[in-house]
Amino acid sequence: MSNLPNCPKCNSEYTYEDRNLLVCPECGHEWNPAEEQEANEGTKVIKDANGNVLQDGDSVTIIKDLKVKGSSSVLKIGTKVKNIRLVEGDHDIDCKIDGFGAMKLKSEFVKKI
Repeated sequence: MSNLPNCPKCNSEYTYEDRNLLVCPECGHEWNPAEEQEANEGTKVIKDANGNVLQDGDSVTIIKDLKVKGSSSVLKIGTKVKNIRLVEGDHDIDCKIDGFGAMKLKSEFVKKI
């Protein structure tokens, strides 16, 4: 019997390997055990909406109009954000946007340039 881990989504014990991924036949979840190991070591991998890994200093664009909490203004789609800083928490990007000032963004609403 193999020593493969249970599925992180449904906890099924019937996982199998497919090249470099592990697959759960019950729920269809696929994951890379190397990325999961990095996440467990405390090194959180933050990805953009397309799945590209983000790093400090990257430039990104906003992919959706975002309402600014506490203001009547809106961040428009296509707004470029330079020199991002990755932080822990719900909003994982800390940045300065020209015309708006300091902001916190979620990585799911940006894409890497």
